Amino acid sequence: MSTNPAVGDPLPAFQRLLTGEGQALLAELRSYDPGRELAVATRLRRDHPAGLVSAAIAQARLRQRAAAKFGADDAARMYFTPDGVEQATRASVAAYRAGRFAALGVRRLADLCCGNGGDAIALARAGIEVLAVDRSPLTCAVARANAGALGLSDRIEVRCADVTEVDASGFDAVFADPARRGGRGRIFDPEAYSPPLSRAVEAARRAPLAALKVAPGIPHEAVPEGAAAEWISDGGDVKEAVLWFGSASRGAPRVRATLLPGPRALDSAGLPDPPCGPVGRYLYEPDGAVIRAHLVAEVAERVGGRLIDPTIAYVTSDEHRPTPYATAYEITDTLPFNVKRLKALLRERGVGTLTVKKRGSAVEPEELRRKVKPSGPGSATVLLTRVAGAPAMLLGHPVR
Repeated sequence: MSTNPAVGDPLPAFQRLLTGEGQALLAELRSYDPGRELAVATRLRRDHPAGLVSAAIAQARLRQRAAAKFGADDAARMYFTPDGVEQATRASVAAYRAGRFAALGVRRLADLCCGNGGDAIALARAGIEVLAVDRSPLTCAVARANAGALGLSDRIEVRCADVTEVDASGFDAVFADPARRGGRGRIFDPEAYSPPLSRAVEAARRAPLAALKVAPGIPHEAVPEGAAAEWISDGGDVKEAVLWFGSASRGAPRVRATLLPGPRALDSAGLPDPPCGPVGRYLYEPDGAVIRAHLVAEVAERVGGRLIDPTIAYVTSDEHRPTPYATAYEITDTLPFNVKRLKALLRERGVGTLTVKKRGSAVEPEELRRKVKPSGPGSATVLLTRVAGAPAMLLGHPVR
């Protein structure tokens, strides 16, 4: 569904999707096949207005994209905008955060910059009454339709307004998710968010309890004083960072890494950087949320390990100590970087399935795989990195 002004206001086109004719079209497109789009569009336009058919097909595309975040069942009933799909919180992450709000006693919450309503849905399912606010009429219409489609209209009120002008004083908590995408894609400067991070922080500080979603790449020095920062990963992929304020931050560690599913939380213990030393029998690759939260030292302490290089977030030790916060590899060979030597070693061992990982190396995994041409029944993992400042290759396999 285009939001280009050249094709007119997209709101009326979206509203037509909610009519009986629009719903019938979306039902026909439930098993939408992108490869047959032209033929399907041609057929549907014989009986329906071209604009409505285009809007329905665009919505079918968005639903397919959204299935990865919301699950196939919910995505098939929900509505989306392109930016809304990109910025939406993954359902598992939204459910975790909603559960945390509920555990803190929140019963009424203002969801500022609600987007397509993904977080509001998770909060409502956790038993919380939600005021969902966004300044875009189209986005609000989408969020309102989603609440209705999932049977949550009695718990979610959608209001179209400038979030900076909303009085949230009567709510137990505030959740804000500033827009981090613009006409040119992702926005990396927190002060270029909409609203800017500083204004969102001001609103968060006025609430008894607040959470502010930010990009996971936020610098630690940009974390406001008095806030507790939490980096969240799901299935090993870092999804977001959240700044907690008010009662959620008092007495809490300033930095936390949370891993889903679980959840499993690793808190900062204020440890110094681990020492460096030679590569041992085992190598530990900390979860991305752990690395973003600067908690590699906490992982090293748990496994009795050391760093292989002062600038690389790989921990090594001579014994295996399982931890949910890092993936362990048993290392069979530590080599200086040399493609010919690696190719010969892989051929000698009959390695045909090669997983290439890298940290601190400019070599692209696919490029290396093409050069070594793995062949054979065996499998191995090669980690391209630096050891004591020198380019190196570590060969091994994950510890099951």
